Amino acid sequence: MTQKQARRKAPDFALHASSGERVSLKDYRGKKVVIYFYPQDDTPTCTQESCDFRDYNGKFAELGVEVLGISPDDLKSHDKFIAKYELPFLLLSDPDHKVAEKYGVWALKKLYGREYMGIVRSTFLIDEKGRIVKEWSNIRVKNHVQSVLDAVKEMVTTSAKG
Repeated sequence: MTQKQARRKAPDFALHASSGERVSLKDYRGKKVVIYFYPQDDTPTCTQESCDFRDYNGKFAELGVEVLGISPDDLKSHDKFIAKYELPFLLLSDPDHKVAEKYGVWALKKLYGREYMGIVRSTFLIDEKGRIVKEWSNIRVKNHVQSVLDAVKEMVTTSAKG
């Protein structure tokens, strides 16, 4: 897992959400947001990651953080995934991977010697002004959500002091 400090403006986007509405990053101005990009609904690692975010969702909410998941899957797939695992946050559909490209997470991957383009599992912590505070790329799921929560707590503590 690589973790980067950042302070660049988060690329804006508008995508269809599992709620049926079109969601834009601008809709979250004034709020902290965690966006996690994952390759595919209902696969073992993606399920674990999403369920970890589900299990920590109350802690994120207490700190005023909204969680959003983004994958290339369509809304029908998202609906099944949300229902099966009782995910309490929105999943956004990026079928043409344009948002993934804006965030630099659509890349060449290798699996069993085969090369293909796909989502590099990544997470972004975005502040109330729409700036990326921290970025995790090519993450390993184990303990990742705790790491994100720790970064949120640090961000909250720092902003409270300053």
